[in-house]
Amino acid sequence: MENVRCLIIGSGPAGYTAAIYAARANLSPVLYEGLLRGGQLTTTTEVENFPGYPNGISGPDMMEEIREQAIRFGADIRSGMATEVELKEGENIVTIDGEKKIKTASVIISTGASSKYLGLADEKKYAGLGVSACATCDGFFYRNKTVVVVGGGDTACEDALYLARICKKVYLAVRRDRLRASQVMQQRVMENDKIEVLFKHEVIGLAGEDGVQTALMKKNRGEAEEAEYTIEVDGMFVAIGHLPNSSLFEKYLELDKGGFIKTKGCTTETNIPGVFAAGDVADPIYRQAITAAASGCKAAKDAERFLLERNL
Repeated sequence: MENVRCLIIGSGPAGYTAAIYAARANLSPVLYEGLLRGGQLTTTTEVENFPGYPNGISGPDMMEEIREQAIRFGADIRSGMATEVELKEGENIVTIDGEKKIKTASVIISTGASSKYLGLADEKKYAGLGVSACATCDGFFYRNKTVVVVGGGDTACEDALYLARICKKVYLAVRRDRLRASQVMQQRVMENDKIEVLFKHEVIGLAGEDGVQTALMKKNRGEAEEAEYTIEVDGMFVAIGHLPNSSLFEKYLELDKGGFIKTKGCTTETNIPGVFAAGDVADPIYRQAITAAASGCKAAKDAERFLLERNL
């Protein structure tokens, strides 16, 4: 069994930043990147609000730069995913890919979050055949086609704008009577001729042979004008938020009602000393790259303090 002082589970802005600070503090951090190297940000086309990039940068490029910075300071970054944990103060055991066991005095959890879906049976039926939660991953397959994006926040608007550069037409189905996105994103969407915003609309079903061909829409739910109708689309992109990847730790750590790992005060400390949580897995409010990176820094500093105080 391998022994390490500081184990970081998950990549993304939080994990990679934690690795930078932990490495600079001589904690000899080992980071396992998980299922998606670089985290959710690698599915983002353009990051415009992260300081230091006046002209913007793509999500994958930014994650690669932060990763390289962590490696430069000596972080041991590995591929692999944590599949089992036993968490106990100062004596944590983490199993990687169901095989390799690692004993570690401190753990930083930065497993991020995964895309939510609508919960329709048709989503599973057409998975890979017209249903996606990643416009940047799958948008290419819908060149000159018609798609519907579901959601009303920044992610949904960004996806709609990205797809509008590829697709013939993009419907944006918004459950409410307004968008929740930032003003700049709202303006870009409303000014794009290829995007038709459908307020107070929900997708309640999909149909088609060998792939999505139509979407069943419900408008004005609960109102006198409530109605259902069908639109012709080749695909549906779901952008309604994310669920924290915390189920692996629920046996040991306190979670809030949304499944986010609870931390103490302004620290990244969990209910188990020596176990810290950073990034989207512990953030139900902000969920930004910059706040995730900041919490990664905090987690590394908290871990450093924990190890020094106990001479571990």
